[in-house]
Amino acid sequence: MIKAACHVHSDWSYDGKWSLEKLAAAFNRRGYSLVMMTEHDRGFTEARRVEHQEACARASSKEILVLPGIEYSDARNIVHVLVWGSVPFLGEALPTSELLKRVKAAGGVAVLAHPSRKNAWKCFDPEWENQLLGIEIWNRKTDGWVPSPNAAPLVNPSFHVKFVGLDFHSQRQFFPLAMEMEIAPPLSEALVMACLKARRCAPMAFGSPLDQSRRVWKLATLRLAEACRRRLASSYRKIRWKIPAKTPSERGRPEV
Repeated sequence: MIKAACHVHSDWSYDGKWSLEKLAAAFNRRGYSLVMMTEHDRGFTEARRVEHQEACARASSKEILVLPGIEYSDARNIVHVLVWGSVPFLGEALPTSELLKRVKAAGGVAVLAHPSRKNAWKCFDPEWENQLLGIEIWNRKTDGWVPSPNAAPLVNPSFHVKFVGLDFHSQRQFFPLAMEMEIAPPLSEALVMACLKARRCAPMAFGSPLDQSRRVWKLATLRLAEACRRRLASSYRKIRWKIPAKTPSERGRPEV
């Protein structure tokens, strides 16, 4: 068994901040053996995908594998799909149905990302069911400290693996979520893809299988903590906007 960090962005994404090497080292220190990258499709090309694949290989080591992947967005930037495997770059703003068909034809795997973001769950088409490997039931960046309230009804146990994703862009998204995968080192992309396709993977939270972590008292505590966190964040943003920006002289710099 190994622990995988799922849905991770590096500085290859337009909004990512960490290099692949820094990510590999940070997740390895936290006990992960696999980092499943999902760079945004914006600005990607097939040539850039190949370069990213090579960069992931260089960032990998005996201790941790950095798996290349792409997060595709539809034209309205509402439905996002995570894609892994030897899939050529498919382009930007593809309709989700067309994207899923192409991923499946290329032998890749696809996971529906953060259904609660922008109410993407309302766009779910039942025809996507057997083309999706899984659905993110908990996305750290979108859902915070509790699972999505909208994802569970979309999961069809006959087709879907429940995924947990960090949606990592910065230090704030470190959180005890992981995908446990039935695979032994040394890892390779081929072994990981085979494990995913065989559905030999399951979500974990706080070091335990997610189903065990979702006891009533734990969920109640997490929901309360998440509500408090969001209120504090909202109050902080309001206060921050009310504070006037410092002039160059106040910052100790000469006026230009």
